[in-house]
Amino acid sequence: MNRFLYILSTVAFVFVAISMTPLVSTAAADAMENLKPERLEAVRQSVAAFREQRTEVPRTGPFQEHRANLHVHSHWSHDSVGTVDEIVAAARATGTSVLMFSEHPADHYDFFVDGNQGLKDGVLMIPGAEMQGFLAYPKMSLRGVTPTSPQELSDLIRGRDGQIFVSHLEERMDWQIQGVTGVEIYNTHADFKDEKNMISALKNPFRMIQMAELIRTYPQESFAALQNYPSDYLKRWDELSQIAPHTGVSANDAHQNVGFVIRWTAGDKGQLEDALGDKILEMDLAAVPDSEALRKNKQLGDVIFSMYLDRYENSLRHVGTHLLLTDLSEHSVRECLDAGRAFVAFDWIADSTGFDFAANSETMRHEMGSQVTLSPALALKAVAPLPVHWRVICNGDVISESDGNSLNSEVTKPGVYRCEAWLDVAGTRMIWILSNPIYVAGS
Repeated sequence: MNRFLYILSTVAFVFVAISMTPLVSTAAADAMENLKPERLEAVRQSVAAFREQRTEVPRTGPFQEHRANLHVHSHWSHDSVGTVDEIVAAARATGTSVLMFSEHPADHYDFFVDGNQGLKDGVLMIPGAEMQGFLAYPKMSLRGVTPTSPQELSDLIRGRDGQIFVSHLEERMDWQIQGVTGVEIYNTHADFKDEKNMISALKNPFRMIQMAELIRTYPQESFAALQNYPSDYLKRWDELSQIAPHTGVSANDAHQNVGFVIRWTAGDKGQLEDALGDKILEMDLAAVPDSEALRKNKQLGDVIFSMYLDRYENSLRHVGTHLLLTDLSEHSVRECLDAGRAFVAFDWIADSTGFDFAANSETMRHEMGSQVTLSPALALKAVAPLPVHWRVICNGDVISESDGNSLNSEVTKPGVYRCEAWLDVAGTRMIWILSNPIYVAGS
């Protein structure tokens, strides 16, 4: 057993001895199957192979591609302690240039006025809130405003040029709010909530020991073990898009709040805390292997050991919303989201930069989100930086499938058209890219 496991063994032993919490039996299934060492290694090898096989796809036209993360929580939210510096650092490490925060509103601060905003180290930050079932990105403070219904909140924000997305769609499948910007088409937390066995394991100290070494060795692959095709989200999105345009975005729901830390408090004393800094118990650091080495160059009050499943870097890399912007500015981001010029990609699998999906007529190119009229020469075209399995969806139904780096599909009838790109990851076909739709009206 290595040093890392010794530390975790000590933590778990002390925790169980003091709390006498009974162990929870969990059967390996679902995400837990994906957390087996042989599976994690196979996934890592697939990701490495994609990196070698990937080809650059030059983007033509007037737009710049920027990767964004929506639904990000920082220290302003009650369930996160993340600092702006560490979140921006994670964004830079994952190729993200736009962070759209979604703090939980509270009386002690104004999420719009006090929230994270502006350009920091090349990353554009836009303040927002997770409120009343939405990701809300207003252009003004909402302090003191108490809308009486979801529709009223949407009307208020949209009426003043803000953006608003229905969040946690699994809880709001019956919502049909007029005028919203769009909906989350994937939410990491919603994916996690379905993994009952993983949740039980994370509450069990001894199961955490078994998982922790894998998480340390395969941090991104472990985080991605929860990924499933969001069929329920996409079904509802397809239904809503046939009523009115709805821009689809991914929700990282990033908190960095699944894990624990050891803090040096005095002499040989330490404190075990949860990921939010709440004290679990006091402990004798002399019982922790290599505790002197852990304290080297540290001061009293410093964290000397930590273990997280959902580090910001892992969470932000997992999935992103790629925006086609005129420039890196808040105005351009808002205009792009209104227009639907975006796609969602699980970039932990492979860098999706350069993916393109458009409708071409004899004389014009129509970007994602466009509303066009059916014509004899209208065709859908897509390209990806890797050979993929393509699916073309019209009004919620798969109408064609093909394989290769590019897609060409004639448009013969009105409808809401989008495409999906899938990759074989360690023998399992997984969703990689979800385009936003092109809306084709009858002539």
